[in-house]
Amino acid sequence: MRTITVIDVPKQGEPNGNQNALLHANPDHRRSGDQSKSEFSRALATDVTQPADINHADGDREDDRCKHTARQVLQRPGEEQQNQKNDAGEGQLRELTAGTGVRPRLLVVVVLGIGQVLVWGSTYYLPAVLAKPTAQATGWPLAWIIGGLSIGLLISGLVSPEVGNVIERRGGRPVLMASAVLTALGLLGLAAAPNLVAYVAAWLVLGVAMGAGLYDPAFAALGRLYGSEARSAITSLTLIAGFASTICWPLSALMLQRFGWRGTCVAYAALQLALVLPVYGFGLPREAPRERPPPRPTSINAVASERRPHFRLLFSLVALTQTLASIIAAVISVHLLTTLQQRGVPLESAVALGALVGPCQVGARLLDLIFGPRVHPVWETLIASVFVALGLGLLLQGYGATWIGLVLYGGGIGLRSIVRGTLPLTLFGAHGYASLMGRLAFPMLVAQAAAPSVGAVLLQRWGADGILAALFWLAVATLASGALLIPFARPRSAAT
Repeated sequence: MRTITVIDVPKQGEPNGNQNALLHANPDHRRSGDQSKSEFSRALATDVTQPADINHADGDREDDRCKHTARQVLQRPGEEQQNQKNDAGEGQLRELTAGTGVRPRLLVVVVLGIGQVLVWGSTYYLPAVLAKPTAQATGWPLAWIIGGLSIGLLISGLVSPEVGNVIERRGGRPVLMASAVLTALGLLGLAAAPNLVAYVAAWLVLGVAMGAGLYDPAFAALGRLYGSEARSAITSLTLIAGFASTICWPLSALMLQRFGWRGTCVAYAALQLALVLPVYGFGLPREAPRERPPPRPTSINAVASERRPHFRLLFSLVALTQTLASIIAAVISVHLLTTLQQRGVPLESAVALGALVGPCQVGARLLDLIFGPRVHPVWETLIASVFVALGLGLLLQGYGATWIGLVLYGGGIGLRSIVRGTLPLTLFGAHGYASLMGRLAFPMLVAQAAAPSVGAVLLQRWGADGILAALFWLAVATLASGALLIPFARPRSAAT
């Protein structure tokens, strides 16, 4: 016979202290309570008489049955429904946390920040330093060398929706670790490329790596980890990643002098495998697979789950606003120095003016870290759009206002990179956030892929004034599309 712990059950007519008042207040309940206690006693007796050769699994199930019977018998009226709710909540919690490793939020953000700096520096910002030396060393056309990045961005846009779905199901850790490996493989492909075809093929691999490793997957990973509380983590991440060009451009130039362009690619590949990959593996928590979608959100702003036409309208507005903003940023990042020089600014001064943009981005993100939680992301989107439009307008005015314009522009795109993650999180909620980020990234990355080439054509045909005017009116259109989001800037009534 198994050893059974027997619970002392009060005799009939002797309710325990917790039930005494209830039994006196309700005689019918007292009679049902007496009957229920008898059932409970029989349940215990049944358990005690179980044969000794029963297997442990059956015994455990029988113990669970008896405990459940005891709880049903002794609970007060109305407790059963509440207990069922609690059990459901505990089940969801177990489903979401089973197999996970808890990591402090600060550690997760710092780890993602390190990875973002090196992934951006060894992919998106790499041609700015290596393109011309690569053309000189190989004789390949410079346009094709720079075009490798555009091809990579196009591929990253194509894979982004599926990347978001994978993060939604599996979490960010495996996807971001895979991005580090793919980045290393792509860089090794660049270093070993014997001809232009192999060089472009390596950028195809880097495109998949960027789709799995840049801002949007990182934001999606944070959204899956922290839900509606991910906003401060997203802001902190952009604050660290804002130093990518500041750190990696000088680092790329230093390695270029010592190792050449091929050696620089090998060195960055080694950093991905020796630093980024293990840091992701250690610092990012394992997350339980999510076979079914999480519970529907309850926030009044989480309209994605309520009315389908409403969701399509809101999704289209967010996608339009963010895509227009990404076009402006892509054109300026590639053609700013050339545009300033065509307007009579000496190269040294153009470089110094361009250097204002980075610190202004970081400054805007610091301010958002302090004051951002009090401001709805829709209003931050409008503030960022106003700053960008004013900055480009001042750039059109001439040399004297250029530095003020670049300060405003830098602050605007600094805020823009934050609302890229926080605006969808607030408007749509945490439910399906990773998949949603993948869908939103698709038009943005495709537009970013085409924008530098289109900007080069405009610069050639219209000149510096023409391209600045086009960008200014594009910024006005971004502001107008952002203004259409104002009706959705409602305070959130419930966490998602």
